Amino acid sequence: MTATPADPHHDAQSAPSTAVRLRPEIVALPPYRQGKPAVADAFKLSSNENPFAPHPAVLAAIAGLDINRYPDATALVVRERLAARFGIDPDEVHIGAGSVAILAQLILAAAGHGDEVLYAWRSFEAYPGLVTVAGATSVQVPLTADARHDLEAMAAAVTDRTRLIIVCSPNNPTGPAVTAAEFEQFMAAVPSDRLVILDEAYVEFVRDDDAVDGTTLLGRYPNLVVLRTFSKAYGLAGLRVGYALGPVALLDAARSTAIPLSVTEAAQRAVLAAMDHEAELLEQVQQLVERRDRVRNSLLDQGWRVPEAQGNFVWLPTGVATAAAAEAFTSAGIVARAFPPEGIRISIGEEEAVATLLDTAARVVRTL
Repeated sequence: MTATPADPHHDAQSAPSTAVRLRPEIVALPPYRQGKPAVADAFKLSSNENPFAPHPAVLAAIAGLDINRYPDATALVVRERLAARFGIDPDEVHIGAGSVAILAQLILAAAGHGDEVLYAWRSFEAYPGLVTVAGATSVQVPLTADARHDLEAMAAAVTDRTRLIIVCSPNNPTGPAVTAAEFEQFMAAVPSDRLVILDEAYVEFVRDDDAVDGTTLLGRYPNLVVLRTFSKAYGLAGLRVGYALGPVALLDAARSTAIPLSVTEAAQRAVLAAMDHEAELLEQVQQLVERRDRVRNSLLDQGWRVPEAQGNFVWLPTGVATAAAAEAFTSAGIVARAFPPEGIRISIGEEEAVATLLDTAARVVRTL
């Protein structure tokens, strides 16, 4: 278990100086780095994006908008649509500019100076920064040897200072999903006054029948909020729409910390159009799942130790050789996401990228 302090030492050589008095932990905090952009003659497999072109109905829905007008701040129509799907009240649905925006709101609502936010590591790289911005302290619990959440160790790490716990399933960037049985045991072990966030950004790609499904738990736990997104499976990453499902009091707290009017009218209309054509979009997801499984099996045959993959990506545990391995992929035309000194996450993209990905992986694994 590793605790990341809320006020780390500021290295004056690593950040620009200013006479303005800023919070030292913010000055020392590296900004979020998204996946490397696409370059000529290369496949961008660094950001877990959906490689399919936007659905024509989505493009039609956002054309010709009156952008001089503000959107509905509550995204009521979208909330009503989701509420009807999950059999809950619209007030039990909250819409944000991506699920990570809602996570930031919930952390701000629950944790401050002297409080702890608990999560597995490695997991989504935005978690530490969000906690630091809130003024709280990160407590990172190492993954198991097979790159899974160690929920027993996470439950044991809860202290009097713990205010919020994040469970990412399937875990980004390593891939395995938490099982329903594991999660229910975890919830039984966690005090009911600690907020638990189940981050399911990649849930549509999960094919493990034993995996947890947060929507089946709605109403059972007064301290549970489920996060999902339209960025990945629905191909709306550029419009930034995520949603939370949970008790009204918890979502009201998130709404209180939210930046008003941050979910645009274009984003709201795109979501409704995507839901109207969901069957077609989920057929594309199934193609990506089949491609993912084919890629993973090939990597295993090459000798890679690839964890179970339940998202739209695979994880290569390259360890201290991560930087060199990432450069080898880049040189071959595969832009991946490196996390030195642990590993490389490669998104499942176009079919045309598969041969190059696997040919390069075969060369790299022989050098490890």
